[in-house]
Amino acid sequence: MTSKIHVALCFDTNFWAPAYAVMRSICLSTSRRKELVFHLLHMPLTAEQRTDLEGIVGEFGSELAFYPLGEMDSFGDFVAGLPRSGRWPSVVYARLMLPDLLPQTVERVIYLDCDTLVRAPIEQLYAADLGGQPLGAVQEALSPFIPLRRDMRENADIFDGAEPYFNSGVLVIDLAQWRTLDMKAQIGALEASRVLSRLYFDQDMLNLIFRERWQALSWRWNTIDAHQAHEALNPAILHFTQASKPWHLTAGILHSTAYARWYRHVMTNKLFYRFAAHRRRRWLRRLLRLER
Repeated sequence: MTSKIHVALCFDTNFWAPAYAVMRSICLSTSRRKELVFHLLHMPLTAEQRTDLEGIVGEFGSELAFYPLGEMDSFGDFVAGLPRSGRWPSVVYARLMLPDLLPQTVERVIYLDCDTLVRAPIEQLYAADLGGQPLGAVQEALSPFIPLRRDMRENADIFDGAEPYFNSGVLVIDLAQWRTLDMKAQIGALEASRVLSRLYFDQDMLNLIFRERWQALSWRWNTIDAHQAHEALNPAILHFTQASKPWHLTAGILHSTAYARWYRHVMTNKLFYRFAAHRRRRWLRRLLRLER
């Protein structure tokens, strides 16, 4: 009997196509496609967007599990009062609820941001030795700038710049250990200490909650700020944290975004250009102030 490989993504209606590309890149990079279970924590999707995502099942035989966050009172209660912005909507906090939302039989899960691209067998990451820790992650390339903020001293009373600080875009999570934590209470403690509004969203929260309780993974599993120069290093997971994303039409021409052409074909030309049209319509609605 083969074991399942569990992967979680969190996204809203504006990131359904990148979520599809992440899943398809995983399936193209492993021979264990039928053992994959994708847990999709999402805000409301259109029927067409859901059909796009379900294409993974038809092409590869993987399993999808949908979690409609907008219909869950528990999610609304959890994110109420947490910092957010246009770039960082409330759905980013869904990863903090994975221990509660995923079936209790799931003991380990890989979480991936939707601006990642997988190029190596995901089962290698899934089997990573966490050294008894509840979390595996890659050290943030921009530390200590991100935790300490302006002049690397703004949050010096919260973080120690000499301490390792991880990027939360790729996580290997021991759910059994996470379930022993009361995440809501942990965040409540941060709020009570009056530091919550000063944090860099969920990434800072996770670094504080799991301070000295995470296992460092190889940079190959989260190649941050992925540029074309990284292609020579054979990265396992690319993380497009820069402003230019691989789904931008000029990513591989005007910008040095790694594997831009490769990415377009992973998303498929049909969906790539339909997603581009979606983004143009959204830009126009924002310009006309019809959408925030």
